[in-house]
Amino acid sequence: MEIKKVGVLGCGLMGSGIAQVCASAGYTTYVREIDPKLIDKGFAGIEKSLEKFVEKGKITAQQKTEIRSKLIGTTSLDSLKDCDLIIEVVVEDIKIKNEMFSYLDKICPEHTIFASNTSSLTIAEMAAATSRPDKVVGLHFFNPVPLMKLVEVVRSIRTSKETFDKTFAFGKSLGKEPIATKDNSGFVVNLLLVPYLIGAIRAVENGVASIEDIDKGMMLGCGYPMGPLTLLDFVGIDTTYKIAEIMFAEYKTTEYACPPLLKKMHLAGLHGRKSGKGFYDYTDPKNPVPMDLGI
Repeated sequence: MEIKKVGVLGCGLMGSGIAQVCASAGYTTYVREIDPKLIDKGFAGIEKSLEKFVEKGKITAQQKTEIRSKLIGTTSLDSLKDCDLIIEVVVEDIKIKNEMFSYLDKICPEHTIFASNTSSLTIAEMAAATSRPDKVVGLHFFNPVPLMKLVEVVRSIRTSKETFDKTFAFGKSLGKEPIATKDNSGFVVNLLLVPYLIGAIRAVENGVASIEDIDKGMMLGCGYPMGPLTLLDFVGIDTTYKIAEIMFAEYKTTEYACPPLLKKMHLAGLHGRKSGKGFYDYTDPKNPVPMDLGI
C-alpha cells in the first residue's frame, strides 16, 4: 500500500515538527493529542515555523496555506484508524507507548505501519505489544525537525524488509537523509552523544573548567556549533536524565550512568530552555548567563 495518510501521536515540540514535515511533503496528516489546548499550541508553533519559511522565501504563502490544510488535529485515537503510517512521538514511557500501539493494532488495517520516534527504547519491545511486529519500525527525527536533515530508520529483529524499505523511502520523501541502524538502545546518534553529554556534566561536577569554558572549548577546539552544556539545555535536562536512565538500564556501563548533578538539576526543575534555567539562565533569551550551581 502507498503511504498517503500519516498519523502523528503527540503535538509537542517534536510531534508538531514531524507533523509539519509530513504535511509539507504532501501527506494528509492527523495529529493526536490528549487535550485540544495542546493541539492549538502545537499548531501555533507550526504556523510560526511556516511563516518564517515564507519570510525567507523557502515556500510561498500559497504553499503555506496548502500545508496547513493537510493538518488535522484530534483527541481521538480512532481518528487515526485509516492511516497508512502512524508515528509515535510521546514521552519515553514504554507502558504509554505500548498501550497506544496495542489499541491502534486492533482498529487499523493490516497494512498500517507503526513507527516510533523513541530515542532510547527498543523497537522490539513496542512490536511485542502488537500482532504485527513485522510492521513496527523506528523513525527517529532530530530537533528542530523542519531544519535537521537526519532521520534514523531502525529495524528490529522482527521488522520485515518491506516495512523497513518503505519507511526508509518515506524518510527520503520528507526531504531527509535517512540512515539505517539496528535496534540497540540509543541507535547511532544517542549511543555516541549521551556519553559525551554525561562527560561534560561530570567535568562541571569535578571543577575541570567553568560552564562557559567547557562549551567554548568544544566549540573552538572541535568545531561544534554549540557546546555540550548549551546542547543539554536545548535538548532538556529532564529528557537527558530519562534517556540516560533507560540506556544505563540497557547497557549497565558507567558511560551511561546518571551523574549526581544531572539528577539534582532534574529534581530541582532546572530543565534548560523549556523551564528558563538549566546550565544557563535564560531570563534574557538572547544573552543567557551561566548558572551558579553551588559547585
